[in-house]
Amino acid sequence: MKPATLSNGEKILSQALIRAWLSYRNKCQGNLRTEKKSKGKVGYNRKLESICVPYPLFKATTEYIKHVTELGDVLFELLSEALGLKADHLRGMGFGKNSNMVCHYYPPCPEPELTMGVSKHTDPSCLTILLQDQIGGLQVLHQNQWADVHPILGSLVINIGDFLQVMSNGKLKSVYHRVVSSHVGPRISTACFLSGTSTDSTRLCGPLKELMSEENPPVYREFRVAEYIGKFMSKALDDCSCLDYFKL
Repeated sequence: MKPATLSNGEKILSQALIRAWLSYRNKCQGNLRTEKKSKGKVGYNRKLESICVPYPLFKATTEYIKHVTELGDVLFELLSEALGLKADHLRGMGFGKNSNMVCHYYPPCPEPELTMGVSKHTDPSCLTILLQDQIGGLQVLHQNQWADVHPILGSLVINIGDFLQVMSNGKLKSVYHRVVSSHVGPRISTACFLSGTSTDSTRLCGPLKELMSEENPPVYREFRVAEYIGKFMSKALDDCSCLDYFKL
């Protein structure tokens, strides 16, 4: 990825485009549903999606996701080496192939002390790449204290997700984070979740065998992604981590 692409991230996904998407989403969401596929799953019609979404947003988003995926490949290589593995180990497992992109719009809150933007949680992904505007509000839990993640123009925030914590056997930590409300706004952020697992719920996830030894036994049991997603969707965000259910 070219550094210039990162520094223009906010230009690529400007507030005007996000607002356009929010406006069109309500008009088009009913049209995006397609008939059930042969396997009984409900999908989305990409052609309809490209028509309903304003073209400038569709083009910018597609380009942005392409560059984020490339960045994810680089990060997976660096994390593989940090774990003592070959550089292509995590990338070769396909965890950067699929990504989900979520745009958040937080309007100004008249009484921010009474509500949260998003409650405490960890991410159901391997990596999360976050682009936030200059409003702020993101906090991470560090040594039992909430610390502000101050926006830096042209920067991205990288979170380790739950799947990567499991695969690294706890060496890499999935960070608790939340978003606090503010009188100032609106706050806009875009998160890309790299997991490579969203299309295969039968895929197994567990500590990498290359990292196991007598001195470093597995901390988590192996589980199917569908089991994890079931736990994640059935609990409140403020509850304990999903990973507690899979500890040995």
